[in-house]
Amino acid sequence: MDMGSTSATALQFHEDVDDVGEYGVRVGLVVRPPSSLLKDLKVTVHHKSLVFPSHETEKKSFFLSNIDQFLNFDVHTVHFFAAHRDFSSDLVAEKLKQSLANILVPYDFLAGRLKSNPNSGTGGGRLEIECNAAGAGFVVASSEYALHEIGDLVYPNSAFAQLICISMDVDHPRHENDASIEHPASAAHRDHPLCILQVTTFKCGGFAMGISTNHVTFDGLSFRLFLDNLAAVAGDKPLAIIPYKDRKILAAGSPPRVAFPHPELQELKMCSQVGQDDDHLSATVFEATEEELDFKIFRLSSVDLIKLKEKAKPTGSNSTSSTEGGPKTISSSRGVTSFNVVTALIWRCKALSACDHQCGDDDGMDRESRILYAVDIRPRLTPPLPTSYTGNAVLTAYAAARCRELEQGPFSRTVEMVNEGAARMTDEYARSVIDWGELHKGFPHGDVLVSSWWKLGFAEVEYPWGKPRYSCPVVYHRKDIILLFPDEQVLLGDHNDAAGCGGTNGGVNILVALPHKEMQKFLALFLKFLLAD
Repeated sequence: MDMGSTSATALQFHEDVDDVGEYGVRVGLVVRPPSSLLKDLKVTVHHKSLVFPSHETEKKSFFLSNIDQFLNFDVHTVHFFAAHRDFSSDLVAEKLKQSLANILVPYDFLAGRLKSNPNSGTGGGRLEIECNAAGAGFVVASSEYALHEIGDLVYPNSAFAQLICISMDVDHPRHENDASIEHPASAAHRDHPLCILQVTTFKCGGFAMGISTNHVTFDGLSFRLFLDNLAAVAGDKPLAIIPYKDRKILAAGSPPRVAFPHPELQELKMCSQVGQDDDHLSATVFEATEEELDFKIFRLSSVDLIKLKEKAKPTGSNSTSSTEGGPKTISSSRGVTSFNVVTALIWRCKALSACDHQCGDDDGMDRESRILYAVDIRPRLTPPLPTSYTGNAVLTAYAAARCRELEQGPFSRTVEMVNEGAARMTDEYARSVIDWGELHKGFPHGDVLVSSWWKLGFAEVEYPWGKPRYSCPVVYHRKDIILLFPDEQVLLGDHNDAAGCGGTNGGVNILVALPHKEMQKFLALFLKFLLAD
């Protein structure tokens, strides 16, 4: 089949864009929704309890870095396991409960409670964790379905929220699509566990381990280390790695020194000018929209990624190293990575799909688009952070360009800008971001945020009952947050990309949620670019 000629005819921006979507399904680039998606997993909660550290821990105030301060919201992940003949559901629940109690000793902050200290930080009100051994949550539940009846685990299902416990208060239910962020000083947060683990058994003997953690406790990489340690403790083994918990290593300078402009950050008072008070996060990429959204999953195979990398090479370039002092091309460096090319493609499609709808005329092509994505700063600081650093050591990198440049410029330049955004994150720049957070309260600010779960390797953790069949976040659809996540049974790749998203091993799924008209254009742009010669 001549993909170039097909794209020229089938991918025009005509009114019947549904045909384009169906074509995308046929060529394997768009995931077809399951014919029947369970909206109710019929989960019954049997028992809720608090689990306390198995040994006495020191009572203290636990310092949170300025990176942590940005991230006061819960993250929900679900890990699915097949039935195991040596581990009944009751035994698994018992082992996980005891393992949680044991691991709360080295991870003492997880048994604490978030508090606001009015006497700390610039202007007061700095978040801390009170290490008071108040406990983590533990929930035992069951579903009336077998694991295979749930269907495709990769396909995001809002019903997976039933596999997560978000509050130990049984009288405080939350709608499955409610991803609102509460103020840290609210009554609901004062006695809210920072970690809640729910074990849900399926009638086949398989089970799901749903974990809710406040993001101030972990980033993706340190949460992976936590899972490795939880699995080791469950197997009666020593910790896989001793967590490095001193977050003062990322404390701001005294006095703080902001050495760079930071367009990727927005002060909270600027966010609040739309008429809401400081208890809400408005006008940021974290804000949930009230618009009705379509969502699609775009699936890129390892072959598709190779093709994207070929498109990222400048015309006439070769793979030889650039000469000293001469023009540098990313084709000869680590810049053409799987993460960079996928992020560049997403940026181009998202920016161009929004142009007409936001501006309504040709002048919209001169609008600047800014994409945000996470970069692990552990190896970028001087000296580097310990690899066992437990906390948030990921900052938001950005790339910015006018929509016209993204449309008309070579794809190689778009990839290069993404690479430059990550390269900008030097020790000095990272320290400038941290010091910015000492002077201002704010959040990442851009048109779209790429949140990658692609190569974190949660499904590679070896528990006594085996590795998960699949691990995934519970998805709340956000217009300006695009998720990257792996397929089932994809081996863990390397971590030389942004925020542990590197490597070329396996494909990637891209979850996009947009208003209908925007989605139509995003879909057509995505397919046309990939299928063109």
